[in-house]
Amino acid sequence: MRYWDTSAVVSLLLSEQASAPAWESLEADSEMAVWWGTRVECLSAIHRRERERSIGSDQVAGALATLEELAEGWTEIRPTDAVRAEADRAVAVHELTAGDALQLAAAIAWRGPPDNRRGFVCLDRQLAERARREGFDCPLQA
Repeated sequence: MRYWDTSAVVSLLLSEQASAPAWESLEADSEMAVWWGTRVECLSAIHRRERERSIGSDQVAGALATLEELAEGWTEIRPTDAVRAEADRAVAVHELTAGDALQLAAAIAWRGPPDNRRGFVCLDRQLAERARREGFDCPLQA
């Protein structure tokens, strides 16, 4: 099982340059852990592109169907005081947005102790680098 940042999940939903490597990563390990806000972030990305007219209604429908299918099988890391405390620490230690700090904090809560090396699938270069510093393997190159 790997932790999936929203940037990588979106590449599974919409046609992007990183879509093929993201699908390969999912095929290599089909178990996904995600932040509890991932679904909303994915919906935001889909509907933003729809409003920009960069995708049509058929692509929206396909992306929403894929999101539903993925969400049925993923493990969702819920918001807890421990996740918030980890996000508080992350913004003090790393240059991160609040959303990225919550993503990283959820991944850390899911991973457990730092010596428990796990995968972090991410297409955001800055977040991937911060995840590496926290001991994650990042199989996709952002």
